[in-house]
Amino acid sequence: MIRTLNDCPAPAKLNLFLHVTGRRADGYHLLQTVFQLLDHGDTLHFSTRDDGEIHRTTELVGVPAENDLVVRAARLLQQAMPQHPARRNGADIAIEKRLPMGGGLGGGSSDAATTLIALNHLWQAGLSRQELMTLGLQLGADVPFFIFGSNAFAEGIGESLVPVQTPDCWYVVIEPGVGVPTQQIFSSTELTRDTKPVKISDFSGTPFGFGKNDLQVVAASLFPAVAEAIEWLRQYGDARMTGSGACVFCPFEQERQADAVLATVPRHWKAWKARSLAQHPLAHLLQS
Repeated sequence: MIRTLNDCPAPAKLNLFLHVTGRRADGYHLLQTVFQLLDHGDTLHFSTRDDGEIHRTTELVGVPAENDLVVRAARLLQQAMPQHPARRNGADIAIEKRLPMGGGLGGGSSDAATTLIALNHLWQAGLSRQELMTLGLQLGADVPFFIFGSNAFAEGIGESLVPVQTPDCWYVVIEPGVGVPTQQIFSSTELTRDTKPVKISDFSGTPFGFGKNDLQVVAASLFPAVAEAIEWLRQYGDARMTGSGACVFCPFEQERQADAVLATVPRHWKAWKARSLAQHPLAHLLQS
């Protein structure tokens, strides 16, 4: 019997700050950040198949299905669960893509996490939240956060997560129109890699203006459009880049403030507003 799960959100994330505190022997950078979920993102639709096939039914320019984290997530989950002798779990997956690639909003990682959550439910795989997070880490360092279910203070390479309370506010996000390759930023000789570690208590009660994004200086120097967007948005508040770029954001306590700023954004940029989320929209499908 075909089972469906439509209109599954894959929310964007912001890095409210992002510090690079060191580097492991294997080359991975040690980070500290606070991940913030937004009520804006991609939407995925799932239908089960009984032939074991995984089909992405949406064409995405520049992203072959075989390389898509969504397809890879579905196949990873297949491998992690025992197959019923009379039924091989498969899926058709459609994606409404809104988040830009190379934007620092976690679009691909969020899509992968939503795929693991949704198919774990549809296939009745029975994997726990932690088991799904472990699978997700094989796909990317940000994927476990989206399965975690709430905003988080993250350390390590981003996989060590602790729940954190973040402000209920609105964000204006600007897409500068460039894609920033993550590897190019992390491999730069200009990147600061020794920021002093902070404690989670340092962030608590300091929702705006805390810390910085160590990747921002590098990205802004390599991609002038990022620097321009930051400079423009800073006239309204504490604007900064998210992730390794390229998107830039600024928080506002009231929606009307966000609307007023949004109305003045230069037309050569795409911009939008989003409200902070306290919990992932699919958290109810997760087993502890």
